[in-house]
Amino acid sequence: MALILTVDLAGVPNRWVVVDDAITYYARQMVAWSLGSVVATYRGGYSRVTGERSQLSTRSIIAIKGAVDFMKGNHEPHLSNAALFSRDRQVCAYCGDRYRERNLSRDHVIPVFMNGKDRWMNVVTACRACNIRKGGRTPEAARMPLLYLPYIPNRYEHLILQNRRILQDQMEYLMTKVPKHSRLHG
Repeated sequence: MALILTVDLAGVPNRWVVVDDAITYYARQMVAWSLGSVVATYRGGYSRVTGERSQLSTRSIIAIKGAVDFMKGNHEPHLSNAALFSRDRQVCAYCGDRYRERNLSRDHVIPVFMNGKDRWMNVVTACRACNIRKGGRTPEAARMPLLYLPYIPNRYEHLILQNRRILQDQMEYLMTKVPKHSRLHG
């Protein structure tokens, strides 16, 4: 099922919502504007006056009045293995091979026991074999140089990384603000 991209009044994306929640925003008259194709139409009852059936449709991108910014300031987006593996295009940072998600792991460039943080700038995707070989060492100590550097995805890229079924118009909207250095462009 398609998810609906919610944005604030300025068009800055906030989060994905299910169609039912989007329809609720329409019913509560909280949608300021919308873009994209119609994703779903819900039909209600019939009017006693006109005999017409009520209906609400939602487009793929909706601006919510009074939307709360879910990523205020310079906070990093939530780090998950799925988002990390997507950011790194399922490519091991050490051997350069592409793997299925079940064969990947999160590697801490600076190991946690050496005060390395579990943050976007200190983690890369590694195949299980390379992660075991590297062990609790830095890439330099293990003589396993990184093939690419970690980075923090911006809000637009992070929303792409969260959703595996993005509609074309949603992708076009989000990609306009994805930095050129992003692996999503490759």
